[in-house]
Amino acid sequence: MGASIRRCDDEDLAEWASLRHALWPDGSAEQHAEEIAAALPDGVLRGYLAIDGQGRGTGFAEVSIRRYANGSTQSPVPFLEGIWIAPAHRQHGIGRLLIDRISADCAAEGFVELCSDAEIDNIASHHAHASWGFAETERVVYFRKTL
Repeated sequence: MGASIRRCDDEDLAEWASLRHALWPDGSAEQHAEEIAAALPDGVLRGYLAIDGQGRGTGFAEVSIRRYANGSTQSPVPFLEGIWIAPAHRQHGIGRLLIDRISADCAAEGFVELCSDAEIDNIASHHAHASWGFAETERVVYFRKTL
């Protein structure tokens, strides 16, 4: 199951939004497309597609340039907001290909690190991040008090 990775451009908006909706189903694909389109002009949001031999999107990753991220050593910092691979294409190295391409692009821009996060109980994501070369920097529990 070979895949190629490309950075998204305007023509990839529908595919990116569709895959994004698979990861974050709370909004519609159309709402995701609107959100992406609104964020693209400032250059803070970037998408990457994994494409199979038939030209179909089999996964994506999304990176934003944040002013700050917990555990980072620089500011601004590229931050992996999400990564999703279609179930039939998992465990074939596509996640690594996406992370390698994102890492290369960010390094070429002069960034020295890529940050990310995962829910504290998402052990599969912790293992995936470790396999991609990420090192855990800290654990945080957030609190809220209704007023």
